[in-house]
Amino acid sequence: MEAKRRELVPLALLWGAGIATLVILIVILAYILANGLPVISWHFLTGEPALWGQTGGGIYSTIVATLAVTSISLLVAAPLSVGGAIYLNEYTKETSLRMVIRQAAEILAGIPSIIVGLFGFLFFVIYLAPFTGGWSMISGGLTLAFMVLPISLRTSEEALKTVPAELREGSLGLGATKWQSITTVVLPTALPGIITGLILGVGRAVGETAAILLTAGGSLNLIQSLRDPGRPMTLNIYNVLTEYRDTTTAYGTAAVLVIAILAITLITDLLMNSYTKKLKGL
Repeated sequence: MEAKRRELVPLALLWGAGIATLVILIVILAYILANGLPVISWHFLTGEPALWGQTGGGIYSTIVATLAVTSISLLVAAPLSVGGAIYLNEYTKETSLRMVIRQAAEILAGIPSIIVGLFGFLFFVIYLAPFTGGWSMISGGLTLAFMVLPISLRTSEEALKTVPAELREGSLGLGATKWQSITTVVLPTALPGIITGLILGVGRAVGETAAILLTAGGSLNLIQSLRDPGRPMTLNIYNVLTEYRDTTTAYGTAAVLVIAILAITLITDLLMNSYTKKLKGL
């Protein structure tokens, strides 16, 4: 009886921490949506941004720029992170090289975004300007890939660790090669966890401003190619608030961004749950 009473205190603290986190999330989302939803309209989503110093206008060019840099970062980071996770979990043992790679991923995940943006500016915008176009969607996307990579790598590795060893042994016992076992047994089983890691990484990339500010250029014009500069939604929020105090456009853009992230997360969860049930034969 005394032991149960002692357990009530940490249990109550854990419940309190969880509820407090949920309340904070609800308050932030409710505040943004309450101020941003009235701003959203078809003209707001498809219209051109207002000229410098003016308020109002649409955010169509910023939506396109957001999709461009996010897609580039995902296309670069996804194969590198999944491939790295496969190498670490399936082809190496607990060696010093494995520890170094893990530590490097953790250090990269902890580097402030402004430092990553400075590297992207010096390397992609200046040094590789003939290939990237300088300030451009390519420079911004490649810089964001460095921020997506460590999160996706560690999450993918943990997802691969959850695959039972019996599945690998059974596949090898049936005559499959190691690579065939990985592609037909291990990866399909770990896919929900891998997708979750990629979504977490993309969520960080979408919400970054400092790195984009130094690499994407910030142009309000609609991009015609990936070598053009553009202004993603997070950078647009920063600029309209700091340059001419347009809180209406800022709240509207923030609401669109929040809704998009929530929709992607919910749709992904539904698809992964359906895939998991299908995989289990339910």
